[in-house]
Amino acid sequence: MPFLNFIIGNARWLFGGFLLTLFSAFGQTYFISLSAGEIRSEYDLSNGQFGVIYMAATLASALSLTWVGRMVDRFSPSMVTMIIVPLLAAGSVAMALSHHVVMLVAVIYLLRLFGQGMMTQNAMTATGSWFAANRGRAISVVALGQNAGEAVFPFIFVLVAGLIGWRMTWVAGAVLLVVVAMPVIVALYWQERAPKASDPAPKVTAPREWTRGEVLRDPLFWLMLIGIMAPPFIGTTIFFHQVYLVELRGWSLDLFAASFALMSAMTIAFALICGALIDRFSAVRMLPSFLLPLAGACIVLALSPAVWAPFVFMGLLGVSYGFSTTLFGALWPEVYGIRHLGSIRSLIVAVMVFSTAVGPGLTGTLIDLGVSYPGQIFVMGIYCLAASAVLLIASRKLEARNADMVAAAARSLQ
Repeated sequence: MPFLNFIIGNARWLFGGFLLTLFSAFGQTYFISLSAGEIRSEYDLSNGQFGVIYMAATLASALSLTWVGRMVDRFSPSMVTMIIVPLLAAGSVAMALSHHVVMLVAVIYLLRLFGQGMMTQNAMTATGSWFAANRGRAISVVALGQNAGEAVFPFIFVLVAGLIGWRMTWVAGAVLLVVVAMPVIVALYWQERAPKASDPAPKVTAPREWTRGEVLRDPLFWLMLIGIMAPPFIGTTIFFHQVYLVELRGWSLDLFAASFALMSAMTIAFALICGALIDRFSAVRMLPSFLLPLAGACIVLALSPAVWAPFVFMGLLGVSYGFSTTLFGALWPEVYGIRHLGSIRSLIVAVMVFSTAVGPGLTGTLIDLGVSYPGQIFVMGIYCLAASAVLLIASRKLEARNADMVAAAARSLQ
């Protein structure tokens, strides 16, 4: 099916998922960090102290997600939207009203759980369940919502905050969520997608349906997590401490901000490329390669103070981000099936959120202790290279296991 025809024929479900990932921005690190300077100033926090607070709140949200995320298996995507969007809006209002550190922890918890966690969980689980042969393309389109948010929301936030202040900008965001985002997404998702006669047969399907308990006992699952935690950990760390990095390198903040546009463009391009590759080959086969550009990005950023270094870093980061956003949505239904996909994804998203929690807190504490930040980034690059080797082993074992399971099922029918 031509890509444009696919988009047109499935516009309501793709756009609904796109909006969910777009408005997850209010719980994403890049958006929250736009207020980091004001938060540290008003609460009298160091980089390390704010990093620890952010880590604690995000860890709590990750733990909560392992059971809150199960609701996507029990309720329709439209019903889940009506639950999580008002709670995300409540977190945005609470950010504007907070004046105590304890309240700040609760605010970040709400934003992370219902923004980064549940908005993305709802979109990716619904899309992964509704599409089979075109799952890669569908997820690549839905995932672009987050990239669009990264490109648009920082500019809007800075502009609006300059007019009404950073606290009232969070209130304006809450109004946008309740008045615009929720009604539109619910209307789009109200009718769930059913398989069509024109849908092609999928090239790869899970040999059987796994429960979350079985996934936890699968050694290959833990091997995959070694690599899957890297992009959120590294990206969150760099974005969270971007002001410190810019000061350390002697770059202007405008220069570093300009490189975000390149990252967004590369992410969008390679998310779509990865979607097509997954539909042609499989998510499992794409698994070993997505961290290699990220390894190069970290090594360049760690070693070079040149003014072009942020652009090389952001370009390569965009390649890995593009591949990972699509890959992570398509991989799990391909390996473990769709019957318990929400429960399984909630566990995986929780692990990814956990990695985003550890990044700012750990690196911020090391910075306070005098550990070289470029040295830390270099170690991240080496980790990506080692993780790619592990993922190559996992990918081959997954393909062999699936082939054995299919053969065993065929023999049982004879």
